[in-house]
This record gives sequence, C-alpha cells and structure tokens, in this order.
Amino acid sequence: MTRIACTAMFTLALAVPCLGAGSEMRFPPPEFESGYQFPETARPPTARPVVHEYIDVALLAVVLLLASYLILQRRSRRAIFALMIAALLYFGFWRDGCICPIGAIQNVTLTAFDSTYAIPLAAAAFFVIPLAFTLFHGRIFCGAACPLGAIQDVVLIHPLRVPHWLESGLRLLAYTYLGAGVLFAAIGGTFLICRYDPFVGFFRMTGNWNILILGASLLAIGLFVGRPYCRFLCPYGVILRNLSRLSKRRVTITPTECITCRLCEDACPFGAIRTPTEDWPEGEYQIAKRRLAFFLVLLPILIAAGGWGGYALKERLARMHPRVRTAERVFLEETGQVTGTTNASDAFRTTGQASAMLYQDATAIRSRFALGGALLGGFVGLVAGGKLIALSVRRRRAEYEADPADCLACGRCYQYCPKEQERRKQRRDARSGRGNR
Repeated sequence: MTRIACTAMFTLALAVPCLGAGSEMRFPPPEFESGYQFPETARPPTARPVVHEYIDVALLAVVLLLASYLILQRRSRRAIFALMIAALLYFGFWRDGCICPIGAIQNVTLTAFDSTYAIPLAAAAFFVIPLAFTLFHGRIFCGAACPLGAIQDVVLIHPLRVPHWLESGLRLLAYTYLGAGVLFAAIGGTFLICRYDPFVGFFRMTGNWNILILGASLLAIGLFVGRPYCRFLCPYGVILRNLSRLSKRRVTITPTECITCRLCEDACPFGAIRTPTEDWPEGEYQIAKRRLAFFLVLLPILIAAGGWGGYALKERLARMHPRVRTAERVFLEETGQVTGTTNASDAFRTTGQASAMLYQDATAIRSRFALGGALLGGFVGLVAGGKLIALSVRRRRAEYEADPADCLACGRCYQYCPKEQERRKQRRDARSGRGNR
C-alpha cells in the first residue's frame, strides 16, 4: 500500500506547474505639486507556494498510512481520536478546509467535460489518494483524516439510534447531492458542493450567515445523531461507501471469535453493526421473492419517472447558472419588465431584443440542463429502486459484523469488545513479563 501511495504522489508531483511572479506597474505615477497622495492599491492575497501543496499531499498520505495502522493493527480508539483531532486542526482550521477531497469531485468532473480546464494536481491527489486507501483498507479516511467528519465526531455526546430503513432513505439525499454537484460542475455553472459546504465557515471563522446556520444546525443534530452530514449528505462518502465494499481489509469488531455479547452494537453510534441472521421461514422467504420480483419490475418505472421529473426542472436548474441569470436580466431591462417570465427561452424568441450571443449561450445552457436534469432524475430513480431491491436481499451472517459500507472506522467498538480487552491484557502481561526479565 505504501508503494501505491508513494507512486501516485510521485506521478502527480511531476506535473505541478510553477506559479508565475506578480506583475509590476508599467508606467511610473505622475508627480503632483499639491501633495496628493495615491490611495493604497488593494491587492489579492498572495497564492500559497506550490511547496505547501506538496506538504499537504504528503501529510494526507502520512495521516492515511498512520490511520491504517491505528485502525487495523493497533486497534486503539484513543489513538484514532488523537489523529482525528490533529487532522481537524491542520486540514480544517489551519488549511481552512481546503483542499478537500469532497470538493475535488467537481474539479475532476470539470476536467472531464471542459477541455480548457486543467485540474490542480493537488486537488487530483486529494481526490485519488483516499480512494486508493479505501479500496485496500476501508473507510479509514472518514475515521481519522476527514476534518468534516472530525468536527461532527467531537460534538457527539448522546447518540440516538436511527432506524435502518430511515437511514437508507435519508442517504438518498447524498446521492442526489452528488448527482447535482456533478451536473453543475459538468455544465460549468457553479461548484455546488463547495458553495454549500456546511463547516467551511467555522474553519475560516467567517462566511455567509445561511451557511453558518446550516453548519450550526448540523452540529446541533450531531449532538444526538452520529455524523449526520457524513451519513446523509456527504457526496464523497457515497463514493467511499460503495468502494469500501471491495476493500481487501476492513474493520473487524473482535480479534478472535464473536461471543455475541451485543456490546459492539450498543457502542456504535452509526448503526453500522449487522446482527447474526437466522434462516427465513418458508412463508417469509416466498414473500421476499415476490417483493423482489415486484421491485425489479418497478425499477425501470422509477428511472423513467425520475428522468421525467429532472427534465421538468430544467428551467429552475438553468436559472442557477450565472450566464442564464444574466441573460434574463438583460431581457428584462431591454423589454422594460420588472418581473420574470415563466419561460424565458420562449420570451427571447418572440422579442429578439436581447443580445444574440448572450441568447444563444443561455439557450445552449438550457439544453444541457434539460439533458442533465433528465440524467440526474434517472440516476436518483435508479438509486431509489436499488434500495428497494436491497430490502429483499438477505446476506447470511453467523456473528456480529461491521458493515463495510456503513462503518466509519471510528474504533468505538474496540473499547467494548471483551475479546479485544482480553487481547490487550495479554499484550500488557507479555510486555511486563519481558520487562521483569
């Protein structure tokens, strides 16, 4: 795994472009005899040196390597929590929550759809490296490296259990958010995920009041519901949870055999512990088979309905694009109207008073949102149908297990497992025995 991470970072490092030097004034200012003083020129903040981006990428790799050891080998909740706090302080408050793998989804998308855009390689590294570690070790990025997850984990004081069916339904919001973020980044409207990042205002100690209220609300909910943003809204978490199903190594609750004490189930605040299963009665098995057949037939209907709904929202989605809003304002000014139109595209055709180039640009953007909205709606319908189908599929389990997709690798279950405590006692006794000799 170390070889993979180092190879990825070395490859990315080869192409990081150098930053240009700042420009200087071409002509000297005139000299006034009246004693006039030129006002101080406002200058944008100096860009961070490229070496700082190397440091960020290197630190991310180091944190993930250390997290892999602490979560899968050391199995220590205290050590995991300490690393999580360190990641929160550096990647969150010190680096202002940026660069972030969650927001990097949009950079990657824009690179794929816009040939004139070149993704910052630090953003590419932050997007790819956690995915690589997840593929081999599970969601260790969520457990110890993500500042957005850490700030929620810190405030959790009295976790309440969320029913599995409700959690699965709420997670549809995260899939919708991911699809919308990709759609707007692909069309070039806005970086929706970064725009509505709920915690960046706290990291930067400033920001839009609406976003600060959103973040405060999520933290208030997080006092009783474990990591609500991570579980129900995070678009990067959607990618990680599905990729973690393929992970070669993952969190195991007990180091040896499970004694079915259920202490791990009570300790997990995320509902990620799956209980042992029993054989289905014949009657329930037949009901599940009929339900599965019904949902399979329903799946294409949900996809078509979602696609139609997304297409119907094309005008509202398009108005979130700055060029479309500008075109509509130009149209209203030229026609002397003060209120919007129900269909700005038709209004442009009938009046012909707006700028032709601006009209053509807005029309093209609307067409892309019509197609993109249909695809987004179809994607949401597909996910919803897949969740319904999953209700009729039952995997056999002989003991309590951490679900690889839902487990956030926080290490809380380690503290409560009697077999884990027994293993630690044996290790302490072995160390003390060596010390006595």
